[in-house]
Amino acid sequence: MILGKQSDPEEEIGLSSDAMGMDNTLEALYNTERKGGLGASSPNVNRWLGDIRQYFSTTVVQVMQKDAVERLQLQRLLLEPELLQMVEPDVSLVATMLSLSKVMPQKTKETARMVIKKVVEELERKMRNPLRQAIEGALNRSVRNRRPKLNEVDWNRTIRLNLKHYQPDYQTIIPETIIGHGRKGQSLKHVILLVDQSGSMAASVVYAGVMGAIMASLKSIRTHFIAFDTAVVDLTSDLKDPVDLLFGTQLGGGTDINKAMGYAQGLIQVPSDTILVLISDLYEGGNQEALVKKAAAMKASGVNLIILLALDDKGAPSYDKSIAANFASLDIPSFACTPDRFPELMEAAIAKKDLRHWATQ
Repeated sequence: MILGKQSDPEEEIGLSSDAMGMDNTLEALYNTERKGGLGASSPNVNRWLGDIRQYFSTTVVQVMQKDAVERLQLQRLLLEPELLQMVEPDVSLVATMLSLSKVMPQKTKETARMVIKKVVEELERKMRNPLRQAIEGALNRSVRNRRPKLNEVDWNRTIRLNLKHYQPDYQTIIPETIIGHGRKGQSLKHVILLVDQSGSMAASVVYAGVMGAIMASLKSIRTHFIAFDTAVVDLTSDLKDPVDLLFGTQLGGGTDINKAMGYAQGLIQVPSDTILVLISDLYEGGNQEALVKKAAAMKASGVNLIILLALDDKGAPSYDKSIAANFASLDIPSFACTPDRFPELMEAAIAKKDLRHWATQ
């Protein structure tokens, strides 16, 4: 099956019915010399989508769907609700649907929303607790509240710190030092997600939207979400519904990072309490010199500026190495990050750790 039917033109090797079915689905997609591929009709595509789900695991199905869209130009299957209901949803599929959202018929958009919502809810389920715990834990450690009110006392840390003051006669601990969590409900940090929505950053946009929505639900930080191409769009008000947020993006188009950085600069009130995460491959279509100057000014003012070249599962991305080198000379780290490591990144950023060292580890 790996070599295709051309490796056995005389059909001398017998296959079971299941193996033959698997072979036919692979042939329809990967035999580039086959005339017509899956064909132009919806029934053919619909049948193929059902077949691959019968023969292959979910992760393999997702790969094959992505290949079908890219190799056979089957974007149209995402414009027909009947076919869209057959697909196995994943981040790659969501990114493709978002890139087509402006040309989707209205009858398809509701089905698309359901598919996107399913992926978003699954990502939120996986990421909510790790991200919340990482951020709140880092904030609790970073705030020194030695005179807390009763509802702010960190009892676990207070008891551990004062075990040496245990009084056997009274069978109790007399605390010499009381440790507090910090004032609950106070916005201790300002996080700005500045997200490049050019086509190459599609998966990163999806993950960034979900992460932004989770952070926006935390009272201990203030979160802004800014998407940009050659224009800048503030989508912060949509963070309460990540599906609306993602539909508010416009994947594709050019890139003007300098303009986006200028907008973000205007949002900063307390630089030392601000974490600005620029998610971009740094292929700048605007003013590169002005971009580097803005980054230098932010860094000098005390902003914790982080460059994520990608926020997805693919690993090392393609990026503009000259601009990354300019940022590196300003001690501004640039690296890719997988979504499962993003909570650790935010924890390290809040704690003001050396992020170059963190990324290297």
